[in-house]
Amino acid sequence: MRWVPLLIVLILVVLSGALIIPRTKNKHKRYFLIIVLFYVAFLGSILFTPISINGLEIHRMPLGTGRVNLTQLDLNDIGFVENIILTIPLGIIIKKLFRNIPILVMVLLGLFFGTTFETIQFYLSQYLLMNRTSDINDVLSNATGIVIGSLLVVLYRHLQRNQQ
Repeated sequence: MRWVPLLIVLILVVLSGALIIPRTKNKHKRYFLIIVLFYVAFLGSILFTPISINGLEIHRMPLGTGRVNLTQLDLNDIGFVENIILTIPLGIIIKKLFRNIPILVMVLLGLFFGTTFETIQFYLSQYLLMNRTSDINDVLSNATGIVIGSLLVVLYRHLQRNQQ
């Protein structure tokens, strides 16, 4: 039962790829979509499975309902940086798909996605005993990663315009 969310994510990724990729004629868009699908599969496997990655160590979580941390900030932890790195591509993808979204909206989207990820992890831990921790630090680091990713796209576009 604990691996059902991963199975759902992988099925959705494969079905999306089977429906979208053959209909995409532009080679660059097709490659971009393939990268997005691989990223979504990777993100889903990290977020919604009983696997914990700390630094270079990968652990399978024992059965349990996990913990909730809504008050203790720990912004210097390696996990905080890992979550930022994990969500930078999501910020890039959102900003590439929706060019005109202002940075303030990206901040709100980052908080929304971070909160959504942690809420889903909480419920999966409660019902499937995944033993995942729902953490305010993860919400903040996910939002930061999404904003950094969108800022990288804005910077890239600015440099491209100035080069031309």
